[in-house]
Amino acid sequence: MHGADGEERLVAASCTIAIDDLPDGLVVADRYGCVLAVNRAAARLTGVTMERALGRHMSDVFPFRDHDGRDWWKALDPEGGLRTRVRVPERPLHLPGGQELYVAARLLREPERGGEVERVTITLRDGGARARLERSRADLVSTVAHELRSPLTSVKGFTATLLAKWSRFTEEQKLVMLETVNNDADRVTRLITELLDVSRIESGRLEVRRQVVDLPARARRLIAGRVAAGEPEERFRLVVGDDLPETWLDQDKIDQILGNLVENAVRHGRGTVTIEIESVGWGVAVSVRDEGEGIEPELAPRVFRQFWRGGNSRRRGGTGLGLFIVKGLVEAHGGTIIVQRAPEGGAEFRFTVPTGTPDFATP
Repeated sequence: MHGADGEERLVAASCTIAIDDLPDGLVVADRYGCVLAVNRAAARLTGVTMERALGRHMSDVFPFRDHDGRDWWKALDPEGGLRTRVRVPERPLHLPGGQELYVAARLLREPERGGEVERVTITLRDGGARARLERSRADLVSTVAHELRSPLTSVKGFTATLLAKWSRFTEEQKLVMLETVNNDADRVTRLITELLDVSRIESGRLEVRRQVVDLPARARRLIAGRVAAGEPEERFRLVVGDDLPETWLDQDKIDQILGNLVENAVRHGRGTVTIEIESVGWGVAVSVRDEGEGIEPELAPRVFRQFWRGGNSRRRGGTGLGLFIVKGLVEAHGGTIIVQRAPEGGAEFRFTVPTGTPDFATP
């Protein structure tokens, strides 16, 4: 008997460890509502410990209410309803203090098909985290709507005007209008690309197609493009270290990373924008820095979040998604990125990507 008792205690301990390892809150009750188990996540979410809840009724220790104030356990009614019912969909519920949790349940029957309910397992998720995610998505929709409205209004207005009054405009006026339409169409395309990138980053579906990439050559091409677009050549400086190792990267994504960082430096910084490429222990580091006001240390953790906009308010623009995307693209390569104060006093964004063959470099 002693051996059997020890074995039962070992099994019970194993079960306790297992439910405490779950990331979501878990409460187990019998069909009558008597609490049988509470894991650590549930105790943290509700403030009700295993010792306090064990053996007590659900409605006494976990008095969940819906938005109409109805008792969730009473409405659940494990002893009643159809014998085929085994799942209760997740829904937002409230505790007396006003805390919101997302609660779902499973009815465990014996026998499994059509039997009496033996136990009810209840999962709990933090409603605050869900609310923050929903607010983030609402902010994204609002930002997108705002950013799309202006260029689409311009495209529609100029196109309609040209169609209705084509013969009344000079060739020079027509060219100006068409160039404006073309630029606004490019702006819409960039926004859509950003949104697709955000979606892929958040869902973990970002694909990296590796090939040998000459980082200094990509930086020179980027600078040449900005100079050709009308920016002064002396605004940019490229510093390349000696003996750079071979890097297998996604060329398009590297161009996007460099482009976003340089655009950020030009838009929010001042003075010379320096791109420095050097070899480090496990890879290649690329720094993009300006000579502006820089970023306060307390703001650094926010820089790579969605919708962050820094710098002088008069210079702000865009969706605030650029640096969030940059971080996602760098990490997809197995790299890291930080922001710090540059030697000249401005902001310095420094990302590092691994070197080696594709098999070695793949995160």
